[in-house]
Amino acid sequence: MFVDQTKIYVKGGDGGNGMVAFRREKYVPKGGPAGGDGGKGANVVFEVAEGLRTLMDFRYQRHFKAPRGEHGMSKGQHGRGAKDMIVKVPPGTVVMDAETNEVIADLVEDGQQAVIAKGGRGGRGNTRFATPANPAPEIAENGEPGQERDVILELKLLADVGLVGFPSVGKSTLLSVVSSAKPKIAEYHFTTIVPNLGMVETEDGRSFVMADLPGLIEGASEGVGLGHQFLRHIERTRVIVHVIDMAAMEGRDPYEDYLTINKELNEYNLRLTERPQIIVANKMDMPEAEENLQKFRAQLEEDFPIFPISAVTRKGLRELLYAVADKLETTPEFPLEHEEEDTGVHRVLYKHEADPEAFTITREPDGSFVVSGEKVEKLFKMTDFSREESVRRFSRQLRGLGVDDALRQRGAKDGDIVKLLEFEFEFIE
Repeated sequence: MFVDQTKIYVKGGDGGNGMVAFRREKYVPKGGPAGGDGGKGANVVFEVAEGLRTLMDFRYQRHFKAPRGEHGMSKGQHGRGAKDMIVKVPPGTVVMDAETNEVIADLVEDGQQAVIAKGGRGGRGNTRFATPANPAPEIAENGEPGQERDVILELKLLADVGLVGFPSVGKSTLLSVVSSAKPKIAEYHFTTIVPNLGMVETEDGRSFVMADLPGLIEGASEGVGLGHQFLRHIERTRVIVHVIDMAAMEGRDPYEDYLTINKELNEYNLRLTERPQIIVANKMDMPEAEENLQKFRAQLEEDFPIFPISAVTRKGLRELLYAVADKLETTPEFPLEHEEEDTGVHRVLYKHEADPEAFTITREPDGSFVVSGEKVEKLFKMTDFSREESVRRFSRQLRGLGVDDALRQRGAKDGDIVKLLEFEFEFIE
């Protein structure tokens, strides 16, 4: 099992601003209110796409900002809500809050969705604030800011492509030159004692996961050598790449090696033979490799494609990777006869956030007071300070939250400076 992990920034769309507007009506001073509400900002929604296999795309785009809602309009017309931003992720993606490491969502099934960053609600227009005492209010709200957060995406990868073959045929070397994997490589059998996985990306932007599976020997299907422990990993792959030492450096016959490995795959589980197979003739830079390849072609009965390569000199790798990517595009997943134990996690898990404190007050070295907190900051951002009525309403909201009393308890006096976000105000008794 290989874990692919990356960190990205997501932000829900801001809500549209409400509008201050009036309509002409007889006997009503200034006319009646006619400003519509702003539209809701878009959510950032992650959706599982079965065709994706890795998180490679997030290496190139790390910021996702959803569009804001439309502003309110005159004649009581409400702004249109923004369409959610859908971000495609591969099945098996776990989304965690980067700050708290809490799981926001566990996405496993094709088409499954989870809201990762919520859009802000639209600000209310002045039609919402009309009262008999004030039938034409000059007040409207700005849109609520969208939720923003850094999240960590984690994907437990199962290989799309499995490299099989006798020990020391060059599987680890091949994986190391086509991906960023760093498997242990040496000139003795069973160098690989656990499957190594790496993400491979072709020059045309396609990506897949390749596993260098531990070397098989005759009798592996009965548990000889590394046996069942690693044959199970092959069950998860969709394409088998059979690597053969065409230079026969250890004195074995390449075609006999080919027959032996396929016999083991067949005896372990007949369904493994359903996988498409690509044959890699490795070590073609060595003497006698070309002659052995001609003999191998003449003996081969199956219609499997053969790609002569040299993992050391990297000759032929480009054509091989393109062929593997093409084969994956036309090969469905194979359901297993004995699935791994079900963990029971097949639903979206949302982070349940406790209601934050309305505000906190701290003191700066210069004697000024700093008011902070999610609720009070949201009210501030939704206030249109260009209109006097909006400013008065914001003052009433602060008093209602108890900010004035709390400042007095902390020693605030008339004329003291109070800071909120990047703005400063004067405390007035």
